[in-house]
Amino acid sequence: MTTQPLLQPVRLGALELPNSVVMAPMTRARAQNAELAPTDLMATYYAQRAGAGLIVTEGTWVSADAIGFVNVPGIYTDAQVSGWAKVTGAVHEAGGRIMSQFGHVGAASHPSHLGGRLPAGPSAVNPGEKSFTPTGPKDTLTPRAYTAAEIADTIADYRRAAQNARRAGFDGVELHAQGSHLIPQFLNPRLNRRTDAYGGSGEKRARFLLDILEAVSDVWGGDRVSVKLSPGWTSGTAFTADEETLADYDSLLKKLNDSELAYLHLLGTPVAAKRNAVFSRYRAHYQGNIVANLGFSQEAGNDILQAGIVDAVSFGAPFIANPDLVERFTQGHPPAEGNRDTYYAGHTEGYTDYPAFAAN
Repeated sequence: MTTQPLLQPVRLGALELPNSVVMAPMTRARAQNAELAPTDLMATYYAQRAGAGLIVTEGTWVSADAIGFVNVPGIYTDAQVSGWAKVTGAVHEAGGRIMSQFGHVGAASHPSHLGGRLPAGPSAVNPGEKSFTPTGPKDTLTPRAYTAAEIADTIADYRRAAQNARRAGFDGVELHAQGSHLIPQFLNPRLNRRTDAYGGSGEKRARFLLDILEAVSDVWGGDRVSVKLSPGWTSGTAFTADEETLADYDSLLKKLNDSELAYLHLLGTPVAAKRNAVFSRYRAHYQGNIVANLGFSQEAGNDILQAGIVDAVSFGAPFIANPDLVERFTQGHPPAEGNRDTYYAGHTEGYTDYPAFAAN
């Protein structure tokens, strides 16, 4: 069983992984405190899953302005850094490696998260999303357009988050540039109608991401930095993949070859029959390490690695109910099913109380 491609070691930039299984970032909403600081319970949760070749944390707020979901931790205060230090210490003690994923929802936030203030985005265009607020899901509003000074301040927020991640003992950082978050808002021609250096063409729309990447890489070095992208993302009224946006992402992937990242984390398609073809398109433009994500089973993960299309595979939901997922892959044990009712709510229930496999 250890001949499975998923169980083979892999080097991703400066990261030497004992297997090719990555735990994907997943919001679990357990930072249930006023400081939005990681807790001892979260340290237990991540340490339980240290058998993964690499863990990527839940998307973590780089500033108070970045918040867009309840009970998600940040990495912009000393209390948050202290909480994350407990997490990284527990993971390292258990033999694992862990990256911090930096998140900012931009225009997809809501005044309920921001003390009544209107969120800001690349332009004053409503992204047509839902924001999960303390009083339930609410429709997004038409945001303020970022000023040039606010763009510079936000890039500085990412730089400080990178410095804080080093203080907290992480092994590297990943930029959340997927779904409907702030960075893909800047990449989106429907939401980014700027006429300055950050809009007007695909190349200019990508500058925000590239400037953030440069700031974070100055702190870490590119070989401990990754970016997670979702070129085919479709959601709400603004995020609809078409040939124009896909071509822009093709160009961005080519540009990212210059950054010498640890890896590029890419969201594929839920359609199994098209999965390898989608990642083959990505591979045609990006020559560095690729970690594939979205809907993989053990068999599908082994298949795409065996085909040489990607370098590692990330699993999200399977890690929720299977803290010992890699061991299950190794021994051929069936995966347990998670309780969706506790994905984003609860304390230990549905979080740290899933057992390792036990033979009858």
